[in-house]
Amino acid sequence: MSTEKLYSTILAPRISEKSARLQEVSNQYVFEVARDASKADVKAAIEQLFNVKVEAVNLLNVKGKSKTFRFRMGRRSDWRKAYVRLAEGQTIDVLAKA
Repeated sequence: MSTEKLYSTILAPRISEKSARLQEVSNQYVFEVARDASKADVKAAIEQLFNVKVEAVNLLNVKGKSKTFRFRMGRRSDWRKAYVRLAEGQTIDVLAKA
């Protein structure tokens, strides 16, 4: 997989209290990925970018919220989230690569 494809598949890490708890408890990391990315694409990209062994990938489509701004309705865009579980003993320093 080319470097351009790797960086277009994995867009950004998602850092929140829930993702920090997942890192501690079950060695899972959360990333924002491209809308057309498959599980195999995400697995290959994570393994090549971070040099780790990925055990499982779960993908989730997140619907954008409807918001009002100055009496006009707007809508945030939909996005896709990936939960990546790593092999035992492997870690990713998400803040260093972000």
